[in-house]
Amino acid sequence: MLDKLHVVNFSGGKDSTAMLLMMLERGMPVDEIVFCDTGKEFPQMYEHIAEVERYTGRKITKLQAERGFDYWFKDHVITRGKRKGWKGWGWPGYRFRWCTGRLKVDVINKYFKGKNTVHYIGIAADESQRCKGNGEQYPLVGWGITEPEALQYCYDKGFDWGGLYEQFCRVSCYLCPFQRIGALKVLYTHYPELWAEMQKLDKYSRIEFKHGYPLDELTAMFAKETGIVHKI
Repeated sequence: MLDKLHVVNFSGGKDSTAMLLMMLERGMPVDEIVFCDTGKEFPQMYEHIAEVERYTGRKITKLQAERGFDYWFKDHVITRGKRKGWKGWGWPGYRFRWCTGRLKVDVINKYFKGKNTVHYIGIAADESQRCKGNGEQYPLVGWGITEPEALQYCYDKGFDWGGLYEQFCRVSCYLCPFQRIGALKVLYTHYPELWAEMQKLDKYSRIEFKHGYPLDELTAMFAKETGIVHKI
């Protein structure tokens, strides 16, 4: 029987960071730390990952799908289902989060194929409803660590993500349609180059960016509210 590998699924956010550091502090086995790079991360995230490597003295394995976000968004030809004949899936939706499947789950499954693994997932105690029963481990839930506690723990260790958590509740992919309107307004206001990338992609999507909020309407609304008009 193959030896079991203890794998930390590291998103780079506050919860997975706190989980990793706490696991190491407690002397728990950590054989590999993996980060799936979607190619649409905030620039500060890459520096954070480097800081975690320096702090822990552990290498973080960076995985990336052979075909990235842009391919699945606008170039992939759909051959079945209701969208048959479409070129590209466009913006992810609540019923079809292809981004998570293609750029994270599939990548991790392929990398660890044939290996006996147990995966540790950074979900905090106040979001325990997100836990799945597929054999993954959720240490923060077991320890009763909430999201605010995880963030404060990371701050106390000197990690600040370049101020991202002062602007956003979530610091995953910057173009995530599941962000709140307030967070998207912050993105529009302070990260014009990232917003411009979203506008370029939006031209290829048959699916509106956020249900009830097409990206062009959000752009116009934010421009009116802030008085800031960005040029693509």
